[in-house]
Amino acid sequence: MPRFIQAVVTGLGIGYLPLAPGTWASGTTVGFVALIHWAWPTREGLVLGAVLVLLTPVAVIFSTRFSQTENHSDPSQVVIDEMVGQMVCFLWVPVSIFSLIAGFLMFRFFDIVKPFPVRTCERLPGGIGIVFDDVAAGLYAGVLLSILLWLMPG
Repeated sequence: MPRFIQAVVTGLGIGYLPLAPGTWASGTTVGFVALIHWAWPTREGLVLGAVLVLLTPVAVIFSTRFSQTENHSDPSQVVIDEMVGQMVCFLWVPVSIFSLIAGFLMFRFFDIVKPFPVRTCERLPGGIGIVFDDVAAGLYAGVLLSILLWLMPG
C-alpha cells in the first residue's frame, strides 16, 4: 500500500487512534471548516464545495484500494469518509460556533444510527459504499441543521 494513499484515507493517521477514530476525524474536520470560514468568510461555501469536488472522488478511489489491501469492506482506519461527510453537513449552513458544534453532533448521530437510506448506501460496493453512507449522513445533518437555524430567533 503506497504511504500517500494510506495517509489520505486515514486522515494523516487519525484513523489509527485507539478510540473512536471517526469521531476524531469529524472533530478535526470541524476545525478545518472553521479555518475555511476564518480565511474566506464570504466564500466559505464555494471553498468547501471545491474541496468536496476534489476530495470525494479521491476518497472513493483510495478507500476502495485500501479496503482491498486490508481485505475488509470498511476498515475502521479509513476516516476520509467521515471527513467528507462532515464537510457535506456544513456546505449550505452559515458557520458559527453553534452550527459547528450542532453540526458535529448531528453528523455523528446520523453516521452512527444510519437511518434509511444511509445504511443502504453503506452496502454499495467498495469505496462508494465507504464514502456515500457518510455523504448521506452529512446531508441529513445539514438539512436538519438548516431547519434548526431557520427556526431559531434572530
